[in-house]
Amino acid sequence: MKKLWILPLALLLAVAGCGKKAPQQPNIIVVITDDHRYDFLSAVRPDVLQTPNLDRLAAEGVRFENAFVTTSLCSPARATYLTGLHTHTHGVTVNEQMDIAPETPNIAQRLQQQGYETAFIGKWHMARRASPRPGFDHWVSFHGQGHYYTNTLNVDGQWELCRNYITDELTDRAVQYLQRPHDRPFLMFLSHKAVHEPFDPADRDTNLYADRPVPRFDTGGGEIRNKEPWVENRRPGSGDLLVQRYRQTLAAVDEGLGKVLQTLQEQGQLDNTAIIYVGDNGYLMGEHGGLWDKRAPFEPSIRVPMLLRYPPWGREGETDGKMVLNLDLAPTLLQLAGAPADSTLPGRSMLEEGDGRDSFLYEYFAYEGNVPSCLAVRTDRYKLVIFPTNKELKPELFDLQADPNETVNRLGDPALAGVARQLQAKLEQHLRETDFQWPE
Repeated sequence: MKKLWILPLALLLAVAGCGKKAPQQPNIIVVITDDHRYDFLSAVRPDVLQTPNLDRLAAEGVRFENAFVTTSLCSPARATYLTGLHTHTHGVTVNEQMDIAPETPNIAQRLQQQGYETAFIGKWHMARRASPRPGFDHWVSFHGQGHYYTNTLNVDGQWELCRNYITDELTDRAVQYLQRPHDRPFLMFLSHKAVHEPFDPADRDTNLYADRPVPRFDTGGGEIRNKEPWVENRRPGSGDLLVQRYRQTLAAVDEGLGKVLQTLQEQGQLDNTAIIYVGDNGYLMGEHGGLWDKRAPFEPSIRVPMLLRYPPWGREGETDGKMVLNLDLAPTLLQLAGAPADSTLPGRSMLEEGDGRDSFLYEYFAYEGNVPSCLAVRTDRYKLVIFPTNKELKPELFDLQADPNETVNRLGDPALAGVARQLQAKLEQHLRETDFQWPE
């Protein structure tokens, strides 16, 4: 495999001749939301909702329109963002029951070594305890999934009762942190509970979008709708209300982002700060005959919003079509911080030029509910899915170009026999290269 050498960002910008001087070590803010579908931005679907501050990030930076998670479940996906490792490597395979292993450094620890001050504010959601984790100089969190109203927050080891709407509370805590004096560059994670189900909007937003039609996402399902393991994930008759409350709940996240941007502007730090917005996984909203939730390897479940605003990069208002993954956040932050590239990380910096990867590995390990364990490989056109622990489920091959809703399994189609063999080989290659072992 050809080795990729990642130059320091300042040198890349100088070579590109973009004419903007990059700070040697910019401040970095990562905003993570929960269950945020890739297309729930008004920059993508203005007919569905309005997200002016997310749109601003896209207009003043880059929107990666083909962003994916390698496991569509909260805790595993967040652990991947923090470590840059696949789920089967970092070991956080389920929600709320396990933490990143002590011997596995997270990105905050790595940036501390580069002189960064670090903060984590919000939902951790790995091992259920809310106490501070390694790598963070400032810590605000709550137990497990938390609640939209009334939480007991752990603030740097001390407990505080909070009755405020949690999205607003986390935003206010982030603003307070930004208003502190900082004599070093900082890395701040603002990790929201929203928009996790049960969707519960702020009181001020309960009538939002009352004058707008509720979008429908049911794709008809094809043969997939008869697949027994997914039956309990259906919510017939409730779709309109859930979609309405989902987009209402997202409104406070967008409003809070606006407050963060305003605070950075007031502090004179907006253009010295790299801001990255991501979702921890996607969300099904009635596709495939009425499926909800995530986990399954369908596109609405594994695709997420990913935005990057950093003016010294020299890219403004661009839509980038290369495949990027939650694996790529850690290498991106290392490059922004001027740290050496880590060849042990399977991801790559989003700042790199070029077309990016041609395929990636998806994995999900069942522990509750009816979505079975699966492995998948996705290319720019095709997806192969296998179910190693369920012999009753046949492998699936989807042609995403001809069938973007993934309703027809083409695995037995003679015309795609060669494609199926190629995808099987790619899947095996990914498993070898990542030292895959089935988790216990």
